[in-house]
Amino acid sequence: MASKVMCSIAFEHAESAKMLISAGNLTSATGLVRLQYEALVRAMWLLYAASDTAVSKLTNELTQETADRSNRLPMLSEMLEKLQGKAPKEPVDMLLEFKQYSWKPLSSFIHGGIHAIHRHSKGYPLPLLKQMVRISNGVSVMVGMLLVILHGGGEQRGKMPRIQREFADCLPDTRSQIS
Repeated sequence: MASKVMCSIAFEHAESAKMLISAGNLTSATGLVRLQYEALVRAMWLLYAASDTAVSKLTNELTQETADRSNRLPMLSEMLEKLQGKAPKEPVDMLLEFKQYSWKPLSSFIHGGIHAIHRHSKGYPLPLLKQMVRISNGVSVMVGMLLVILHGGGEQRGKMPRIQREFADCLPDTRSQIS
């Protein structure tokens, strides 16, 4: 259940990023792409690598005490480490590639770094905005794949590859970067 909720959160971040882009709030939109990615990583970690204790820290009733305990969960890099060898290799490799090429620039947007200051003051070139939407769409495809797994496959099996083929022009090239 927790993994499915994180998938829903990832989709919410994707939808919100696109709404913010259409409203001209580009710096905030870019930050949400990182949050979308983090939600996907957490969803995969919850399914494949989290201990029952870790899952319960996120699914217990929300109180100050349970909130404090949940603050001691692994951060993104540790979750990615724990996914290796436990989750399917191809999605983990994609998550690691995303981190390698996009993490630092996206972190700059979250923390008010050079990327945020430069883009906010000088503007966002259209190719960058298109790439950001493609990257968000790519994360959403991975979320969809995880949901198919959580659903148990069945009649959903094969839908995500068809979606990828049909909407290839809206998805990132491999080794996409935000800068």
